Amino acid sequence: MDRTDWLLTPAERGNPATRLDRRRPGGIAWSEGNHARPVVHGAAYFAELLARIRAQRPGDLLLFTDWRGDPDERLGPHGPTGHRTEIGTVLCAAAARGVTVKGLVWRSHLDRIHFSETENRHLGEEIEEAGGECLLDMRVRPGGSHHQKLVVLRHPGRPELDIAYVGGIDLCRGRNDDARHDGDPQAVPMAAAYGPHPPWHDVQLALRGPVVGDVEAVFRERWDDPAPLSRSPLTRLRELVHHEDTHADTMPPQQPDPEPCGTHTVQLLRTYPNRLFQGYDFAPDGERSIARGYLKALRRARALIYLEDQYLWSPRVVASFAWALRTNPRLRLIAVIPTVPEQDGRLTLPMNLIGRIKALEGLRRAGGPRVAVYGLENHAGTPVYVHAKVCVIDDVWASVGSDNINLRSWTHDSELSCAVLDEAGDPRPPLDPAGLGDGARGFARRLRLELALEHLDRAAGADPAAEEALCDPVTAFGAFAACAAALDAWHAAGCRGPRPPGRLRGYHPPPLSAPERVLATPLHRLLVDPDGRPFRLRRRNAF
Repeated sequence: MDRTDWLLTPAERGNPATRLDRRRPGGIAWSEGNHARPVVHGAAYFAELLARIRAQRPGDLLLFTDWRGDPDERLGPHGPTGHRTEIGTVLCAAAARGVTVKGLVWRSHLDRIHFSETENRHLGEEIEEAGGECLLDMRVRPGGSHHQKLVVLRHPGRPELDIAYVGGIDLCRGRNDDARHDGDPQAVPMAAAYGPHPPWHDVQLALRGPVVGDVEAVFRERWDDPAPLSRSPLTRLRELVHHEDTHADTMPPQQPDPEPCGTHTVQLLRTYPNRLFQGYDFAPDGERSIARGYLKALRRARALIYLEDQYLWSPRVVASFAWALRTNPRLRLIAVIPTVPEQDGRLTLPMNLIGRIKALEGLRRAGGPRVAVYGLENHAGTPVYVHAKVCVIDDVWASVGSDNINLRSWTHDSELSCAVLDEAGDPRPPLDPAGLGDGARGFARRLRLELALEHLDRAAGADPAAEEALCDPVTAFGAFAACAAALDAWHAAGCRGPRPPGRLRGYHPPPLSAPERVLATPLHRLLVDPDGRPFRLRRRNAF
């Protein structure tokens, strides 16, 4: 397998200012010899993160970025001896015992428009008081956010313990859910359909090997950016009033990358917007390598695109998936998305729906019955909010990150994703689903099957033959359809008799009236899914 068939070269990344592509001899734009492990669900991620942070010693390094951080969110149950597990307490304890703790959290918009300004500020204040440093970063486009979610744990002298986490899970309320999908006891308000404790489905990657140094370099580029944390006079006044730390202290030098430890090649893909007047020092024109990475991988899609996405909207983004479906008549697409948007107000619901309706119309025009879109529910019948950002193409290329399938993630907000290629193949048939000679790869296939087994209510390893059958794209497509059809029919019949196994429901967006479409479309483009590209790229719908 030629990695350049799937991964971006430095020239294709389109950002010569970044240090990412200068870290290795020859300008290699990815790292080899890694071990990437999917951590499905916030409860599993939080428990692992808690144990690893508590194991850090004086002189170790803890770096994190977040979209939202709630200092009172518990990473696990409190210990019997009074050990508390709130994220703020855990990070402060690490700083107090001599761990170097550095954080970058999006400053956020005002709480009264359903964002997290106060929570993010409180998390930063707690860490600063304990001896760490956490900056509130508003170096974004107007209406934009820092959406990257990463944690890096380094251990000078013990590099075998070094690990990084990248994905969709914030260190905040609402995320601490597991495979039962009963929701986080510490909930965040959402659409009424999700109930008082919204069920939450999410995925993070645990990364070991040289890629840990790449993730650290992403953090350091933002930390070392000389631009002020905000250009807003009002924000800078609030910084003065609250005595906020607005200057990044010098960090200790970066340690050498950990030694290779696996078969996974990992390329970090990012989005940074084109900021007006003063760009990023490390991305003066922005960076759209997430979009470019998808576009390159989609050109090789032949058998199955498997998506889990929070949004899946924006016709201008989905056009690349539609092109792949039109070009390859045996290509299928499975998408797992939230049944209901997170906001259900009279204005916000149509604003959120209109982009998805138009995107799905385009996909179905291109692929017809080869396009299948599903929502999830738990065994009580409550919808599960899908927050995962996962794409698997032909069991070869897999992507897990913070980015969604929309213009905001591809152009406007800061995002971080990992594209993974496994040197090890998967021995189960079909050996080469796409027929291009790449062969099914171990990581991508295992990731897709792990997610599929959960949604189908099948225990891993319980029926090896049935599990192996899901390796075939056509069989997997049919299994999802049959599962959703049975559950939909059970609900339509009044839920009489035993509930069929599975969590999949066919997705059918509610209709919008003509006036709702007319009103919602410009609001969606302006507020919900803005475009962060330079005008020269917008005119050509290029990235």
